[in-house]
Order: sequence, then structure tokens, then C-alpha cells
Amino acid sequence: MPAHDAAPQIAMVAGETSGDLLAGLLLDGLRERWPSLCGVGIGGPDMAKRGFEAWWPSEALAVRGYVEVLRHYRGILRIRNDLKARLLRERPQMFVGIDAPDFNLDLEAALKARGIKTVHFVCPSIWAWRADRVHKLQRSADHVLCIFPFEPALLAGHGIAATYVGHPLASVIPMQPDRQAARSRLGLDPDDKVVALLPGSRASEIHYLALRFFDAAALIAKEQPAIKFIVPAVPALKARLQQLAHASGMGDRLQILPGQSHAALAACDVTLIASGTATLEAALFKRPMVIAYNMNWMSWHIMRRKQLQPWIGLPNILCRDFVVPELLQGAATPRALADAVLQWLRAAPEKMAALEQRFTMLHTELQRNTAAMATDAIQQVLQG
Repeated sequence: MPAHDAAPQIAMVAGETSGDLLAGLLLDGLRERWPSLCGVGIGGPDMAKRGFEAWWPSEALAVRGYVEVLRHYRGILRIRNDLKARLLRERPQMFVGIDAPDFNLDLEAALKARGIKTVHFVCPSIWAWRADRVHKLQRSADHVLCIFPFEPALLAGHGIAATYVGHPLASVIPMQPDRQAARSRLGLDPDDKVVALLPGSRASEIHYLALRFFDAAALIAKEQPAIKFIVPAVPALKARLQQLAHASGMGDRLQILPGQSHAALAACDVTLIASGTATLEAALFKRPMVIAYNMNWMSWHIMRRKQLQPWIGLPNILCRDFVVPELLQGAATPRALADAVLQWLRAAPEKMAALEQRFTMLHTELQRNTAAMATDAIQQVLQG
């Protein structure tokens, strides 16, 4: 095993697009500290750009919802067992689980029990739902890297070592996004009214949300015919989104982009967006939004029973208020979604300015040198 002051081998698992982004930013900090660091495991394109060796792609784990996970359970379990066996053979100096707690925490517990140091990056949302998960986190992680400032004190109450490292996206996204540059990049005019539709980055989200979003766009277009719609798409799901766009009758009205979610959020006047990390990105871009979600009905009822707060969307959770509307499950009808978006498009300037001010305060609170702070914490665990 190499000395800890030499470049370590660090295994990672990032299970979806947002985790791939977080892991990529972490790898920047780790490689600045250890230029020849070896990163292996499960990852996506952002990690690959940093020289990460992906044994499986992130897309293999990109499933949300109890019923949806059950459908893919055998395949996911096989990947986890194969990965665990390989890591126990190769024995990296550390394993870092990037979010994806349903996959990572059990893996971390097994590795920790066999003497491999473990770090979990992104505290599970035990303050929002599934509070019992804190006990699994306690067994699984030697240290937790927290992206929200209130989390370390909460974990300390359960004997879990943790460090607040800020939210990486708050340093990536500029405090004052350049809307005109983003519009120019996407071929939009400065005076266009633009709605960004973000139905999610998972196949299950596209299944339950995309057609609702596109039908809502059709209703918005009837009222405001000049409006432009942009849809950033994960490359693997672009063809499916194009099919659904044509099914909604909006095939010629929707500009489906290859990725470019940040450009879309910077460019738009308002976004209709799936609940998840993307809603925080929208807040950091200071964009008005309508948060929506729809999933398998059984998964929904299970999740609702475990919910601890009245909010689902991250901007509302962090602001402790319904600063933007949430339309969930049966309430997420195309008509309701369209009406909520149109309310933002008609909103008074002072309402828009107040929202921008609130999101600017949130941005300032979350902005830290995340890569360096996370690397410092990881180095301390390695040396411990």
C-alpha cells in the first residue's frame, strides 16, 4: 500500500448526472493535491474528463423510486456485489460514495468493516425524510462531506464526523449569470421570452414528466405564441424526448439541446423543472421556477409517508418557505403547470427582484472553495 503522502488510489461511485458533476469537481481538488491520483469505480463523462477509470457508467444506477428500483434491483445488486469484490481485492486507500445513498451506504459499510476508509459526499436528506437512515450512515461512513451548513451539527448529535464544504455548484455558477451570452450561444434573441423545460435526467423521470411538460408548453404557446421553449437533454435520452415532443404536437416548437442545462437556465425567463438537484441550479442562476414531480403511485405513497417537511424542492427547503410553487403527483397536470409558468411570466418586476435577492443570499451562503475543503477533509481521514 502506498504511503498516504503519495498519490492514493481512491475509488468512487457517482450514480447519476448530478453525482457525476459533484465527483468531477471533487476530482479537480484531489488532483491538485495529488496530480497522479488514481480514481476508479463508477462514474460519468465529467469524471472521465479528469482521468477517472469507470468500470461501469453512472447511467447503470440512474433509477429513482421504490417500484422503479425493484424493477432494476437484480442488475444493480450484481453491479454492487461485483464492485465490492473488486475493491476488496484491490484495496484502495479510500472509497468515496457520491450521493446515491441506497447504493453507496451498504457498500461503504462492507468496505469499512474490512478496513477501507470511507467518506460519503452529500449528507442524505435525513432532515427531510427517512430520518432512520442516520443509523446506516453512522455504520457506513468514517466522514461525511456536507453541502448544506446546518448538516454537520445535526450529524454530530449522532456521533458522525462531518465537514461543511459548501455546495460545489455555488462556485461553478456565477453570482451574476450572463443571460445574453447564454442566449447567443443557444441562438436566441435578446428580447425572446424563453421557457426552459427540464423534465429530469433519468429515464423514469422522462417517462412520468416529459409529456406533461410538453403538453403544458402547448398550452403556454396558445396564450403566448411567440414564446420559445428549450429542453436540455441527457444525450442518452434525447431521442426519447424528441419522440415525446412530436407526440405532444410540439416537435417543431421545442429546441432540444444536447446537454447544456446551465446555458438553458442562464438564458431562460422561467423554468418548468423536475424536483431534484437541478432546482438548486435554477436558484443559483436566480431563475423563477415551477417545480414538478410525478412518479409511480406506489413509490409516491411510500415516499410521502416518510416525508418530514412540507417542501420537496431544494430552494424551498433551504429558504424554509414556498418561494416557488411545487406541483406534485396528481396536482402536476399540464393545465396547472402551464398556469403556474404563466403567472411567473406575468409577474410584477418587484416580485421577480425579491426572488432574485433571496436566491442571491442563498448563493452567498453556499459558496465555498468546495474542492479544496473536501480535499483537506479527505486528507485528514487518510492520515487518521
